[in-house]
Amino acid sequence: MRYSGLQVLWQGLTGNKGWTPAWRDPDPKPEYDIIIIGGGGHGLATAYYLAREHGLTNIAVLEKGYLGGGNIGRNTTIVRANYGLPGNSEFYSHSLKLWEGLEQDLNYNVMHSQRGIINLFHSDGQRDAYARRGNAMINQGDDAILLDREGVRRMVPYLDFEQTRFPIFGGLYHPRGGTARHDAVAWGFARGADQRGVDLIQNCEVTGIDIENGAVRGVQTTRGAIRARKVGMVVAGRSSQVAAMAGLRLPIESHVLQAFVTEGLKPTIDNVITYGMGHFYISQSDKGGLVFGGDLDFYASYAARGNLPMAEHVVEAGMTLMPMIGKATMLRSWGGIMDMSSDGSPIIDKTHIEGLYFNGGWCYGGFKAVPGSGHCFAHLMATDQPHPAATRHRLDRFTTGRGLMDEEATGSQHNLH
Repeated sequence: MRYSGLQVLWQGLTGNKGWTPAWRDPDPKPEYDIIIIGGGGHGLATAYYLAREHGLTNIAVLEKGYLGGGNIGRNTTIVRANYGLPGNSEFYSHSLKLWEGLEQDLNYNVMHSQRGIINLFHSDGQRDAYARRGNAMINQGDDAILLDREGVRRMVPYLDFEQTRFPIFGGLYHPRGGTARHDAVAWGFARGADQRGVDLIQNCEVTGIDIENGAVRGVQTTRGAIRARKVGMVVAGRSSQVAAMAGLRLPIESHVLQAFVTEGLKPTIDNVITYGMGHFYISQSDKGGLVFGGDLDFYASYAARGNLPMAEHVVEAGMTLMPMIGKATMLRSWGGIMDMSSDGSPIIDKTHIEGLYFNGGWCYGGFKAVPGSGHCFAHLMATDQPHPAATRHRLDRFTTGRGLMDEEATGSQHNLH
């Protein structure tokens, strides 16, 4: 079924009895050409682009729970391409271009809203750093506008411009940035992959990876053994655990990142706003809730829930930046398991085991990377060559020390990124 406004009208007039399931629920076959471990945004996007771009359809996506139940549904929905380092800049620019045509490509409304992002700065040093970043973005072909204090005030007058500790000096405005509906992204890619013949297998946990003579031969699962010539690991915060099944040790730690949402309010915040001194970021959802987040919880954990001290820390930053947020009632919070790489940048690469591929280490950048990650990982798995937008996301940079991409300039330490 092709979705359209006319289809919605017709179904409404006929009792909504003609809708078909968005995807099948098949049993696993004994063998596939390619297995993708992980049914989140990156895994589903990889399967979709393998089918769409490379014509490969004998593919299974294995998800231990339900599709979209991991980090793809546990984030603050921000989409942007305002990275400064070579390697990251090209990749996220590529991903944003895919976002801009995604709804037409998938025939699915992912609610992509290019409302613009303002990164605030609060000192002369931050202004200089953001000016350099903005110039790098423009050189990459993306958009960036450096705003002074009054330029920010005209756009977001409700911020506290009079605070003495962290005064607002200005901001870097990225007009093409914005948000998207996180679960809709998962559903859209799932539907698109299923339509092209990919098997999406839920409640199928991988318990082992079969390797013979240095080459992958398949996986063991809670629903039996499944053979495959190629296996891709795309499991976000569980990367180290799944890689260990193949005897791999990754330069990754798993940390919890919390997100929060308030009650629904009338339209208040037009843009996405980030607080340069408080690591606080906020936007308003289509349902009116203020969606915001902050720092990691700063201890390694596989628990998809956060702690109260960090919740207090994030709310304090929000109150400092925009005191009006104190009038809103917080409804709920959630935690995502972040796979934090040592240099704060992702990994899309082959492993030393023939036929085994890895995609992870997305740190804070996982949601915004979904289309680009899937597109580049699919290219790698189909051709055994890195996509031009992801040539620097290699594993060997952690062995040699060459090509490390420390985007946040905080050193080689997982929990600082």
